[in-house]
Amino acid sequence: MSEATPQVDNNATQGVTAEKTFTQAEMDAIIGERLSRERAKYADYDEAKAALDELTQLKEANKSELEKAVEERDKYKAEIEAMKAEKERADLVAKVAAENGVDASLLARMSGDVEENAAYLKQTMANAPKFGQVPDGGEVTPPASKETNAQKFGKAFDQMLGA
Repeated sequence: MSEATPQVDNNATQGVTAEKTFTQAEMDAIIGERLSRERAKYADYDEAKAALDELTQLKEANKSELEKAVEERDKYKAEIEAMKAEKERADLVAKVAAENGVDASLLARMSGDVEENAAYLKQTMANAPKFGQVPDGGEVTPPASKETNAQKFGKAFDQMLGA
């Protein structure tokens, strides 16, 4: 068997050209040309950035107006809900006061459960001492006394001294 040996081409360096060297002026020209091409690609960058900034400001202004409108709507919504709750409570107070025979204005001033408060007022009123009707519908006049104020004072003084 015969072994094959690789053949080395001694003429391989013949196709390679020598490296080119550049002067500083040539390098400056090449780099300047490359920079000019890149700058040309982005020539309208400042104009586009200004337009984008303007659009962003408009969006922010509109957003602020929208946010203001949303906040105002939410405020009015809360006020309406509060008014509805007030009306519902007032209706309930009137109904429960009529059912229990208690003063609605007094019941309305009480906090807490309306029905429990009405029951409390009804019980308290039932246990309260009863006062007679004033016959003349006006001022209550004290009964006529035969004693003078001086005599009454004297008796009170004597009682105080234990006499």
